[in-house]
Amino acid sequence: MIQFNSPLSAFLHWEKVIPNRVFLKQPIEGKTITYTFEEAGIEARKIASAIKGFELPNHSHIALLSKNCAHWILSDLAIMMSGHVSIPIYPTLTADAIKQILEHSESKLIIIGKLDNYESQKTGIPDIPKISADLYGETEGSLWTEIVLKNEPLSAIYVPQLNDLHTIIYTSGTTGVPKGVMHTVGNFTASVGIIYRGLKLKEQSRFFSYLPLAHIAERVGIENYALVLGAEISFAESLDTFAQDLEACQPQLFFAVPRIWAKFQEKILEKVPQKKLSVLLSIPFLNTIIKNKLKKKLGLRFSEVVVSGAAPLSTSLMQWFEKIDVTIFQVYGMTEDCVISHCNRPGIINKIGTVGKKLESVYVKLSPEGEILIKNDCLMTGYFKAPEITAEVFENGYFKTGDIGEYDHEGYLSITGRVKDQFKTDKGKYIAPTPIELQMSTNTNIEQICIVGTGIPQPIALITVGENGKSKSKTELSDSLLATVNEINPTLEKHEKIEKVIIMKEDWTVDNGLTTPTLKVKRNAIEKIHQPYYKAWFKMSEKIIFE
Repeated sequence: MIQFNSPLSAFLHWEKVIPNRVFLKQPIEGKTITYTFEEAGIEARKIASAIKGFELPNHSHIALLSKNCAHWILSDLAIMMSGHVSIPIYPTLTADAIKQILEHSESKLIIIGKLDNYESQKTGIPDIPKISADLYGETEGSLWTEIVLKNEPLSAIYVPQLNDLHTIIYTSGTTGVPKGVMHTVGNFTASVGIIYRGLKLKEQSRFFSYLPLAHIAERVGIENYALVLGAEISFAESLDTFAQDLEACQPQLFFAVPRIWAKFQEKILEKVPQKKLSVLLSIPFLNTIIKNKLKKKLGLRFSEVVVSGAAPLSTSLMQWFEKIDVTIFQVYGMTEDCVISHCNRPGIINKIGTVGKKLESVYVKLSPEGEILIKNDCLMTGYFKAPEITAEVFENGYFKTGDIGEYDHEGYLSITGRVKDQFKTDKGKYIAPTPIELQMSTNTNIEQICIVGTGIPQPIALITVGENGKSKSKTELSDSLLATVNEINPTLEKHEKIEKVIIMKEDWTVDNGLTTPTLKVKRNAIEKIHQPYYKAWFKMSEKIIFE
């Protein structure tokens, strides 16, 4: 690996070495716009020149509000080239949430990119300069196409230093108000170096970017890893074209969250029911053909590393994908530790049900309560403007993750829950919901699940159902869920046994505030809405209740 001192130096290297190689592929309206490394460099420099024209103080904070697209990457490069600090904002946030982050981060300028509903968000943006990527329809402030047409590329590019503040990443807020996690240039450089040595992908591999680039995992593991490898990055045009865009890309590295894997399985089983699939996979001469066909359709025909993170993935789902030759490596990391913690990876045993072994430079301690404490070479420097909260989450240089875990005798870590997710029933017994949720998730009718039980004698399961479940009659669905409860209850302690399953009327989505942008269930938000009904549901005679 070439030793790069910053993400920008990695890009500048490949711009010089392979200027004519395609770097970015952006589908739009059925066509694909491509940017070579040279073209991306020229365009980013012109945007950097425009940023310089606003005469902002050195190391000013520049916000970036956009879905994943070529212009997100170009904007990030331009912010680096002009010597400023990036403030990525999730493209699904409300106007109020955007305003909160812009004001807290003291952003001096905002770049507006590809968005689904900017009209509802624009009131959250204060009176600061704006640059709009008008290719996607937004036309506020300075227009990207006019800047590229009129500006000369910035000639004096800023040279980032390892200790420079590189970005402030606001957490997705599963609990409470988002916090601004500060990372230096050196943190990103160290993090990507560890990923490079761990995954060992070839230079100029193909990547597919669709999970929010405002999130640390996509930012480091896709954008910045791609910069180090001189890789090609493709994007999805929309949710409707996601499957065909991924199939067209066939990336060597693919990263997903548990919800995506469940959706993939659901789509396959819609076309090929499980009984038929099992039969086809049992026939020797058809086995390989079927596997390759399924992998090609998923976009994973040439994948070398397939990763799942952000939340625990059920062992049954991982085993199901293994049967079609898709090996999923489960990983564990956080915004605060720059995603450098633990992972299963090529070259070591992929132990399903664990998040793997600790990575290089990682030191771990478990508190008496089992909380995981992490120290590495790329821990955040702290939360922006929150020294008291920063002090609370560190203990002798170790970051307190809030996750509870345990190691096996081979050094593989299993996450057994969140400290804050544990709840107490009115019997006074504490329950960790995550392991029970994973067991329940083996039922393919379940889309999302949240085990709750505060103030009632036994826990109940709040669920939403996927397309598979929605296609069934109420009786069929109830029988299926009851069978799952009857199967797992004997494996649970007496106080953990599930008493009821409540089927929600509406799905939990980013739009209604019940999942994060990375599709994790927001337990606090769900409990706030539904806790008043727990006692009434508990008293009902039915085991399966439709809300």
